Amino acid sequence: MLRIVLFLVLIALAGAGAAWIADQPGDLVLTAGGFRASTTLPRFVFLLGLFAVAVVLAWSILTTLWRTPGRLRRRRHEKRHARGRHAITHGLLAIGHGDAALARRHADTARRLAANDPLALLLHAQSAQLEGNRDEAQRVFRVMAEREDTRLLGLRGLFIEAQRADDAVGAVMIAEEAIRLSPSSTWASHAVLGFRCARGDWSGALAILDSNLAAGLIDKQAYRRQRGVLLTARALELETMDRDVARESVMEAIKLAPTLVPAAVLAAKFESEAHQVRRAMKLVEAAWLANPHPDLADAYAHVKLGDSARQRLQRVETLAAKTPADKAGHVEGQLAIARAAIDASEFARARAVLTPYVNDPTQRVALLMAEIERTEHGDGGRARAWTLRAVRARHDPAWTADGYVSDRWRPVSPVTGRLDAFQWQTPVASLPSDRGTTIESSAFEEAMLAAPPPKRVTAAPSDNPVEPASAASTPAAQDNSPLAVLEEPAVTPAEPAPAPAESSPAAATPVFRTRADLGKAAPAPISAVLPIVRAPDDPGIDDEGPSDEFTEQIGTPKAQAGGWRGFWSRWGA
Repeated sequence: MLRIVLFLVLIALAGAGAAWIADQPGDLVLTAGGFRASTTLPRFVFLLGLFAVAVVLAWSILTTLWRTPGRLRRRRHEKRHARGRHAITHGLLAIGHGDAALARRHADTARRLAANDPLALLLHAQSAQLEGNRDEAQRVFRVMAEREDTRLLGLRGLFIEAQRADDAVGAVMIAEEAIRLSPSSTWASHAVLGFRCARGDWSGALAILDSNLAAGLIDKQAYRRQRGVLLTARALELETMDRDVARESVMEAIKLAPTLVPAAVLAAKFESEAHQVRRAMKLVEAAWLANPHPDLADAYAHVKLGDSARQRLQRVETLAAKTPADKAGHVEGQLAIARAAIDASEFARARAVLTPYVNDPTQRVALLMAEIERTEHGDGGRARAWTLRAVRARHDPAWTADGYVSDRWRPVSPVTGRLDAFQWQTPVASLPSDRGTTIESSAFEEAMLAAPPPKRVTAAPSDNPVEPASAASTPAAQDNSPLAVLEEPAVTPAEPAPAPAESSPAAATPVFRTRADLGKAAPAPISAVLPIVRAPDDPGIDDEGPSDEFTEQIGTPKAQAGGWRGFWSRWGA
């Protein structure tokens, strides 16, 4: 509406101006040398307007003719660039769905039509990577690293190629160059942090971590946790070399990450050595409530130097009581009590604690039961049976990171280099499976576990001498036995002796059965020199080599030879 009003106003002004010029009287005379022209004012204004229009029209025609070649060049360039962008777009899509041949064709087209386009260089490099042509990919990435607009992208590509070629030194140099150019580069900071942690350069890793915080790559909470991890790693490394620096580092680490298990264990150790028992106990308790761990229980048990085994057991029971029974870490407390009870010779207490877990034991439970059987009763059979169950039992939680299981805590993952990757959890390999048991339970194991533990009974002295083993079960002569002992006297059958008294009730299905058809051997005189008899599983060392029954029947190796030599040797020649 405003434009219409303005247009009408302009028309009115133009009409008023034309009427004013038409009303003006008089003539206009133009004299130039001998030339003289006379006209009225309206006619002069009209001719002046026509001249101005003609000048403008002529200038427009000349300008158009002058600019036409440039316009044609720009149009042709824009058309090529549009075709190049079209090739880049479809080439990147081809790389996305893995068509290497199509990506290569589009990359060649893009390089021909848009050689200076950064995306054309990226398409060329990625198509070379997809085809496995690493040399070509590295060449293109070097070209990109020399350009100002694609320098970081080129360095990232060179870093990836160095990692694929297992060139750790080259990769870290490229990442450090990228950090110098752009401190906020996430991939470069993570790479340099991982490399410095792998080399044990904890001071350099802490510097990178501070740079990441300043650049806003991590938040404050993650920074505190990762700094605590790095300080703990440095303290563990310097524990035996520079205890002052180690103590200072771990004390700062426990303030930043109070639930970090290795930091709490080491800090409690230093506090215990400084006779700060209550402070050490508080550090362990705080970490135990967040993550129950065997190392924490062991540190809590030995927090006061010089305590007896029973005092350590009472302290561990106090720590285990802080974990409720419905929490996942309750079993760690029970296993810690069992461990301390065995050390204190409280075997009944250890059995009572492990009873809820013996039906489906883990490896640690089975090994603790084997130690109880071996230490309390000296029962090697039941101990071996529990050890066999430990082979097939479920795995206990362990330090795990990216599928890698370690026997100790580590600050970074050896697979990906990720900081604070190890977690105390059950390994993936021990998760439930539908496949059957690989190692079947044996009759020996079932019988030994079903039989009650033997009682320690002192046998009454008997008038009958100890009967030696029968001739059928006489062990083979040892090469280190005295000659007087090797000559066994003649064995005559004798009346079978009564069965010895059992120290425990007989099982329903005995594992070992007596042979009633074999008689007992006659008593042999006890020699003054005791023979050295090897254990059943000791192969021993035979200087003369193993005997061969076929050699005794056929003859010496010379007699076994074929041809005329064997013939003459068998005839005694």
